[in-house]
Amino acid sequence: MDGARTAWLQGRMTIGGRSLFYRRSVGGDPAGVPILHVHGFAISGSYLMPTARLLAGHGTNVVPDLPGYGRSARPARTMSIPDLAGVVLEIVDRLGFERVVLVGNSMGCPIGLEVAYEAPERVQGLVLVSPAGGYQNRPLRRALGQLAVDGVRETPRMMPVAVPDYVRFGPLNALRLFGELTLYPSQERLLAVSVPTLAVLGDRDPLMPSPTRVREVGRLAPDHVTIVRIEGAAHAINFSHAGELAGVISAWLDGREIVDDPDQPGHTRVIQVPRA
Repeated sequence: MDGARTAWLQGRMTIGGRSLFYRRSVGGDPAGVPILHVHGFAISGSYLMPTARLLAGHGTNVVPDLPGYGRSARPARTMSIPDLAGVVLEIVDRLGFERVVLVGNSMGCPIGLEVAYEAPERVQGLVLVSPAGGYQNRPLRRALGQLAVDGVRETPRMMPVAVPDYVRFGPLNALRLFGELTLYPSQERLLAVSVPTLAVLGDRDPLMPSPTRVREVGRLAPDHVTIVRIEGAAHAINFSHAGELAGVISAWLDGREIVDDPDQPGHTRVIQVPRA
């Protein structure tokens, strides 16, 4: 997992006639499958960097700002989940990757699910960290309340990273996209996707379903879905609990048993559910 000292480069590519900004690690295991990190709603990829840096020893890690977010150019309209999934696939193609591991957080999880649903042959593995969207975030007013609660549960260190991105994205774009996100069929996609999948949930995340609901979905999920809970974590686990999350992802990628790292904040527990 030791990628904290790996060098990082910044780059740009043109997608859909507009400039897209991304960060790319240099070094790591040359035989490792590239890892592409997909950020959440109304925010850039900056907050994903703590986890990405720790995973860079596995091979090339890429952290883009999707169109309209962070340092990437804004498209003419706010892009939908399927549109953003198409952008992710184009990034994979442009970087010359045959297959990737997708690590999504929040809205990045539906985007990753859509990529794995449409092009499973391009996805080696799918990591869903604090997946947002679907039944547990409906109606929209409920989801907005959940976001407000999460705001006070996140570490204060997140504020200077997130607030400038939220302001740049704009409230109208945010409401439009979040409304679509609540309608995304996350559970249906999860049950239909054939790609090995790791779901990581924080027990302090107000956007997550209840433990009972998690077990209900887990019972329906195929055997290639592993569910892990990090106690003490809210929604932005990739930022607040990067060491614990990177350890979980590393163990999963290597086929090792997932256990808690006592030296990192939070406590990891694999959720055991009987399959249907």
